Amino acid sequence: MLEMQRIFTKQKRYIFFLLAVCALGWGFTQYSTIFAGLALGSLFGLYNFWILTRRMEKFDRVLSGEKGRAGLGTAFRFGSGIAAVAIALALPEYIHLISTVIGLMIPYVLLVVERIMFHARNQ
Repeated sequence: MLEMQRIFTKQKRYIFFLLAVCALGWGFTQYSTIFAGLALGSLFGLYNFWILTRRMEKFDRVLSGEKGRAGLGTAFRFGSGIAAVAIALALPEYIHLISTVIGLMIPYVLLVVERIMFHARNQ
């Protein structure tokens, strides 16, 4: 699971760069609600990815023989996605709903792209 920690560290770096771009876009363009939605969704998406990383480590320990219950935290991840959408729905004048949903998926898209690049380099 050391590999998963390395991937999560890279994901954090990418998301923080995206958040910096979102902050610039929010401050200097007329599309502030879209950039706010992307930032909100990306933050919740990173949180979801962090939950997934933690749960995968625990899942690995349980499969290795340690006592406990094996689960991947799906309910927590769904709940945080619902919370992000609820915030966007509660503040539609500040946060764009569709960009929030897109932002929720950004960490997973980055994961797929990173894995494709990894396999392309190692073949």
